[in-house]
Amino acid sequence: MASALNPKCEKMTQTPTQLTLEEFLSLPEGDAIYELIDGQAIPKMSPKRFHSRLTLALSQLLIPWAQNRGEVGIEWAVTLTRNGKPWVPIPDLLYISYIRLPQDDVRDEACPIPPDLAIEIISPNQTFGEITEKATDYLKAGVLRVWVIDAKAKTITTFDPDTLPQTKRGNNTLEDSLLEGLQITPQQIFQQAGIP
Repeated sequence: MASALNPKCEKMTQTPTQLTLEEFLSLPEGDAIYELIDGQAIPKMSPKRFHSRLTLALSQLLIPWAQNRGEVGIEWAVTLTRNGKPWVPIPDLLYISYIRLPQDDVRDEACPIPPDLAIEIISPNQTFGEITEKATDYLKAGVLRVWVIDAKAKTITTFDPDTLPQTKRGNNTLEDSLLEGLQITPQQIFQQAGIP
């Protein structure tokens, strides 16, 4: 969204000035990626090697399944609301069906509708609790499913608004009526990513 080298952006992230959604979305693009949280432009953590590998592996597994169903996005910002304020998180991956966002809607902007699925990969300096809180915020904002991926534990915890979170590992299928026909396992994902 905005570069850390941009003095205007640095000033915005260092002062208590509240950004509106429009101001945030109009920040110049740069090397750093920012999320809008409580009116502030907050830098998103830079991915490490396993994070990058998991993103690639998931995209390779999801894109063929999503063909003619919807779109898979990598680090595509989403305009949502959290605690009554504009919130623009950037999930590591997302899937949005053509039912929610028609295929002919090709505007080059943040995803304007809560996606069917948001996927967050835990970075080394993040805790499972922090990402669980974010998953809960996604659900409250209208995202239908959230996957939290833990590369160290080799687990995927799934969240939906109607049931308790479920942690899957090994050959437990990530089957979900919302994601009809998608049959992948944590083991497939971690093997595809080459994570020992």
